[in-house]
Formats: sequence, structure tokens, C-alpha cells
Amino acid sequence: MDTLHLTGPKPLMVAHRGLSGIEMENTCSAFVAAGNRSFFGIETDVHVTGDGQYIIIHDDSTRRVALDDLAVESSTFETLRSLHLCDRDGKRGRKDLVLPTLREYIHICKKYEKTSVLELKNHMEPQHIDGIIAQIREEGWLEHTIFISFDLPNMICVREKLPTQKAQYLIEGNPDWQAVLHALEQYSLDLDIQFNLLTEERIRDVHAIGKQVNAWTVNHLSDAQQLAAWGIDYITTNIIE
Repeated sequence: MDTLHLTGPKPLMVAHRGLSGIEMENTCSAFVAAGNRSFFGIETDVHVTGDGQYIIIHDDSTRRVALDDLAVESSTFETLRSLHLCDRDGKRGRKDLVLPTLREYIHICKKYEKTSVLELKNHMEPQHIDGIIAQIREEGWLEHTIFISFDLPNMICVREKLPTQKAQYLIEGNPDWQAVLHALEQYSLDLDIQFNLLTEERIRDVHAIGKQVNAWTVNHLSDAQQLAAWGIDYITTNIIE
């Protein structure tokens, strides 16, 4: 573990897919490991299964984390839940490593008083976003949740349903910067951007319209220190505390 020591204000640190630099990503073990440390938030990814339930996994397929190659959004929840995942060494053996449910993730965030940073994977229909919001609300953790997505319609849907909810628009690649700023302002969204696309000027641009900036995925102290010097609000990381 690296620790970010700064003389000035420290950005809010978010554990990417849980503390995935130590435990297998997007597992309850990774979430608990993050919960036991000083992170502000725990980030994860939620998919809608083929039978309309919610499962925690990053990829569209289970192959990278479970060897078995199943398409997440066309498989049933029960089938996905029955898989035993690999550990970080690529080998199976730990029976506790299974795909978490949305409720399990929220329970852990709530137990350890960590903000949930929840990525809505792929485009979701409004009823599925409704279902996700309902589960989080039932757990009493909606005020401690930040929704994020690369899919702008997902973010617009969240904003329409929850006008004051914290929400961040995910950006990667080669964005049209003025279009990004327009979307942030129009839909009252913060920015969650691939860190190497950021400059001090871009952070100032976002702050100028009253929005915040989260950078992903920052795993080197020198990069984190530079972003902090530029006034970044959040840093999402696998390993830096």
C-alpha cells in the first residue's frame, strides 16, 4: 500500500473495485479491505442479469475473473452467483470469492461508513435504474451513494429521478471537451475522467461551472501528487490510500 502524503488538502480517495491492489477486484473481500482503511468511498460496477437482477462485476463476460466464459447480461443471476472466482494469482480455491449482490456491496459500504461509488454498466432501461435506486433506498444508503456511468442516458435518467443526487459522468478516450462541459452543466453532473486526459486547465474549466472532478485509475504516487496540486476533488485508485 502507498499512502498519499500532502502538505495541502487531500483529495477524497476512492477504492477502485474495492481495494483491488490487494484483494480480488469487485468481491466482498476487496470491499471489506477498503472499508478497513481510510478511503472515502468504494467504487464498483453493477450489471443487470438476464433475469432482471443485479450483480457486481466489471466485464461483460465472466471469463477474466472466473475462467468460465458467460455473458453477464444474458445469464441468470443464479448461474452467475454459483461461479467461484479466481484470486489475484489467477487460480481458484477460495470459496468466498463469488460475484457479490448489489445489496451485499451496499451493506459493506454502510457497515464501514464508506460512500458507495456505483457504476451503472452499459445502457440500462429506466425500470432497472429504478430497481437499483429502490434497493439502495431500502438499505438507507442513497444519500451516501454517487452514481457514475459512461452512458450519458443513464446519467440523465438518474438526474431525472433524483434531481439532487451526486452523479459523475465517466469519460475516456479523446472527448470533445466543450461537449463534455456542456453535458456536465446541462444535467448537473460532476466529471469522472481517465486521469491522463486531465490538465490543470481542464480541472479549472470544470470547477468554473461549479462541478467536481474525479480521476481514474491513479496508481502511482507521482500522478496522484500532481493531480492534488492541480486541485482534483477525488482520486480513484487500486492501491494508494
